[in-house]
Amino acid sequence: MRRLVLVLVLFVAAVAPSSAAKLLDVSLRPLAQRDAVNLQERFAGQVLLIVNTASKCGFTPQYEGLEALHQRHAERGFAVLGFPSNDFLGQEPGTEEEIQAFCTLTYGVGFPMFEKVQVKGEDAHPLYRELARQGGEAPGWNFHKYLVGRDGRVRASFGSRVRPDDRSLAEAIEAALAEPVR
Repeated sequence: MRRLVLVLVLFVAAVAPSSAAKLLDVSLRPLAQRDAVNLQERFAGQVLLIVNTASKCGFTPQYEGLEALHQRHAERGFAVLGFPSNDFLGQEPGTEEEIQAFCTLTYGVGFPMFEKVQVKGEDAHPLYRELARQGGEAPGWNFHKYLVGRDGRVRASFGSRVRPDDRSLAEAIEAALAEPVR
């Protein structure tokens, strides 16, 4: 029995880093820019809140709270990453340039925003397929949030109705920030 437990522990230890690296080892363009960046290289060791966004949604005012979260925790190794998506009733129909202008001018968004992607179904971007796999659920609507720990693994998944100032989200972010950088 002890050998079986040891084998399982070693297996999990061996598999975990590759699954963590797989999540963030994708290159995406910052919104309205030409050159892609690798998320693993850019955000390694940080706690991330990855959010699919839309400009014409009832949850769009969450941009303000997401920016406040980003500002509040940035010095501690935290970042909000936004991914515009038009997957839900066409609520993000604009071009990347239009989305960027709207986010900046209307909500003062300064956290990193990336290219428009699909977040659900068979055509979901590989990042979102892996977020859904690790988080146990795909986004059901705009402003679904995935909390990713410093090790690059999903810690929690929060539906659209969970606002950026929600206590459960704040506690999960604090717990993830308290984890040591590896």
